[in-house]
This record gives sequence, structure tokens and C-alpha cells, in this order.
Amino acid sequence: MRKTVIGIEGMMCGMCESHVNDAIRKVCEVKRVESSHDKKQAIIISDGNLDEDAVKKAITDLGYKVTSYNNEPYEKKTFFSFFKKK
Repeated sequence: MRKTVIGIEGMMCGMCESHVNDAIRKVCEVKRVESSHDKKQAIIISDGNLDEDAVKKAITDLGYKVTSYNNEPYEKKTFFSFFKKK
């Protein structure tokens, strides 16, 4: 699984967050997407890598500015993962 964090300028409210989430869902298959106008970012959890250009275009087409794009491995946290040795 992958976690993608996208910096976004221009979101002002919860409705903006909803529009960004919907736009991302339309261009990519995601497990979860969560946007925050306060944090100026969207966090996406997906099975694999996303089409970075498609995601950026979907966001900019809404009138927002993509300021960063970071993709990293993601491991779902469970109660038992707390007890795993590192």
C-alpha cells in the first residue's frame, strides 16, 4: 500500500475539501482520501502508485495549486502492530 501526501493551496472550507476528494477519486482508484483546508493538504491511501500527473491535473483544474507531492510506503496500523518488535 502507498500513502501520498499532496500540498494544496487555495482550499478555504469543507466544501473545497469535498471537491478535491471527489476529483481525486474520479482519476484514481483509492482506498481512502482525506483533504484538509487547515493543513493545506490531501492524504491518499492506495494499493499502488497513483498517476501523479492525473492527480495534479484534477486538482489544478479545480483552481487549486499543488505545492508538493510525496509518495511513501504505507502499513495499516492495527492494535497488534503496537506490539511488533522493530
